[in-house]
Amino acid sequence: MDHYHINDNTEQLAEAAANFIAQKIGECLHHQSRCRIALPGGNTPALCLQKLSSQPLSWEKIEWYMGDERCLPVGHAERNDTMVSKTLFNGQGPSKKQFFPIKAELGAEKAAKDYQAQIEAFDALDIVILGMGEDGHTASLFPNNKALTKQDSVVAVFNAPKPPEERVSLGLNTLIKAKYRIVLAAGEDKKSALQKLTMCEKLPIALIGPKHWFLDHAAAN
Repeated sequence: MDHYHINDNTEQLAEAAANFIAQKIGECLHHQSRCRIALPGGNTPALCLQKLSSQPLSWEKIEWYMGDERCLPVGHAERNDTMVSKTLFNGQGPSKKQFFPIKAELGAEKAAKDYQAQIEAFDALDIVILGMGEDGHTASLFPNNKALTKQDSVVAVFNAPKPPEERVSLGLNTLIKAKYRIVLAAGEDKKSALQKLTMCEKLPIALIGPKHWFLDHAAAN
């Protein structure tokens, strides 16, 4: 069953989501020695990750992975890990020593195989933080794209409907297996996808299992 947290604006959304994620990290570390989290790209998650970085957490016990990456050179402004480096790893809290980026600069196939070995070294992610596109895609799993149907833990993505066409993404099964799936979505351009979900349309975001949604009024109303 999905849970919805609706906020007045993106600032409040980011604050509420950061507090919720911090709470779940704390709960996770109460029962086990490590907490493994997959991170998103996108504008809405950026503010949340910045706020999360200032939370008082046991940072040395947290491992950070990427939910997806664009096949662009290291340091490219459009790479998801570039945003993550600027917001989460900004010197306040976590260390990049426990960050495991996708080597998407190798190309989709090679990078997917490389990352698969890392993701399959443990049973499941504890938390996946996700965004949602206007078409209902999440990570780099797009509607009607072959990558959506693959069973691998990490998948190569080709022919993405928005540039760059070549990407790497955690597979649908990996997202489903995560203990918590947290989706951040803001803005009027997300309303259409959310309305389709209420009509049980099988968009990629609908396939990943129960979720905690953090929305602003512009997306939710």
